[in-house]
Amino acid sequence: MNSAKRKRLVSNETKRLSLIFKEVDSKKQRTVKGLIEEASFMKATLTELKEIIQVEGVIDEMSQGDYSIMREHPALKSYNATIQRYTTVTEKLLNLLPKDVPKTSDDVTEFFDFINKRD
Repeated sequence: MNSAKRKRLVSNETKRLSLIFKEVDSKKQRTVKGLIEEASFMKATLTELKEIIQVEGVIDEMSQGDYSIMREHPALKSYNATIQRYTTVTEKLLNLLPKDVPKTSDDVTEFFDFINKRD
């Protein structure tokens, strides 16, 4: 993934999440903004890692002198670590939503679908 595509993904996700969380109390907006920035970056990273995994597979062959060993692809290892942190960040964001905002809007449903999708 090139840097222009990554920046576009981050920007689009930031805008999308900002709309979802615009009703959060003004005292919490600074926290929300930081979490949105991190979640957006992580989502773009997850997309990039997923592309690598789909092309290269989940197993990687690593040379060790005269022989080679099979191991978990480094991109898969990074994906698994990132998805865990992404889930934590999104849970923190969701907990900041006001209680009176319905959490079943299309954007929030799409957000939950992405969190729960682990290919």
